[in-house]
Amino acid sequence: MKYKENWSESAVRFTKWWNGEKTDRPLLWIVAKKEHFDEEPEKITPASNEIEFHLDVDRKVKEMRNMCKTHTFYGDAYPYMSVDIGPGSMATYLGSEPIFKWDTVWYTECIKNWNDWPDFKFDNNNYWWNKHYSLVKKARELSNDDFFIAITDIVEGIDIIANMRGPQNLCYDLIDNPDVIHSRIKQLDNVYFEYYDRMYDVVKQEDNSSCYMCFSIWGPGKTAKIQCDFSALMSPDQFREFAVPSIRKQCQRLDNVLYHLDGVDALRHVDELFKIKDIKAIQWTAGAGKPDGGSEQWYDLYEKVRSAGKALWISIGSGCIDEWIAKADNIIRTFGNQGLYFLFPVMSDKDAKKLLLKAEDSWTY
Repeated sequence: MKYKENWSESAVRFTKWWNGEKTDRPLLWIVAKKEHFDEEPEKITPASNEIEFHLDVDRKVKEMRNMCKTHTFYGDAYPYMSVDIGPGSMATYLGSEPIFKWDTVWYTECIKNWNDWPDFKFDNNNYWWNKHYSLVKKARELSNDDFFIAITDIVEGIDIIANMRGPQNLCYDLIDNPDVIHSRIKQLDNVYFEYYDRMYDVVKQEDNSSCYMCFSIWGPGKTAKIQCDFSALMSPDQFREFAVPSIRKQCQRLDNVLYHLDGVDALRHVDELFKIKDIKAIQWTAGAGKPDGGSEQWYDLYEKVRSAGKALWISIGSGCIDEWIAKADNIIRTFGNQGLYFLFPVMSDKDAKKLLLKAEDSWTY
């Protein structure tokens, strides 16, 4: 890549992290703002509305190039961009309409009665699928392979049903119409890969590697984040019945799987997740108002994750650079330097070099 030095070293480190193999140090996502620019950033006209903000690929690629010109990708960070139309865009391919906001995209609840809604099938004529697919293809062409184009956050399974049906209605469905939900989830298990595989074929590299937009993950082969955010509203029995079989099927068709564990209400399901051997890594999101991933409050969870043989993705972001370093250092002293991926906020070049120096001095084997 044009804007990343020593990518081959980071690629080896990522591959070993996924495979549970020994690495020289933890994975480190460190992006720093340059003090002086080798290339002047291009002047770009800002988006005039929410839709343009999300869908104007020409502007997005220029913004990404400006990002690359003005920042340095240290550690294992790499430049990538995503052409995303919100978390769970498969809902739009299946009949929901997106509601564009400056900071996110929502989807209309469109399924009022299951008897009136057709089976979930791949629809090559769907407007939003064609629109999204064409935008991803255009982004890949415009990138000139100077940076990665990421697989977008399609999302899968019961979370798509929650988007289209509404979380409250789905809670009732699990009790009143369980057979319907089982049937619909099975349909989505296949439909997901009809869309994922086409996206993957557009963005994959010559060696078939790929990166996924969520949580800055790259891996050899088909790489993805999977989730079940709706699990926060499910009992352990419901999670085992409705979510786990679908998650297992997805994992079997992917090469590298990171599970997005979202919020304290999802913690009651971790023992079931640990039984799924093809989940290779766990990403912990504590939720609004909770301490960041560096807090000792989450050490019990981290101990369970590492004991289960899963890799850990940890975001550290509150406080200053010395606090970030201290939090990461304490985690490494507690759990060792293997199977860890730390993501830090964008920082100054001075702070990035300070962090790297600590890593070289204390976090290598």
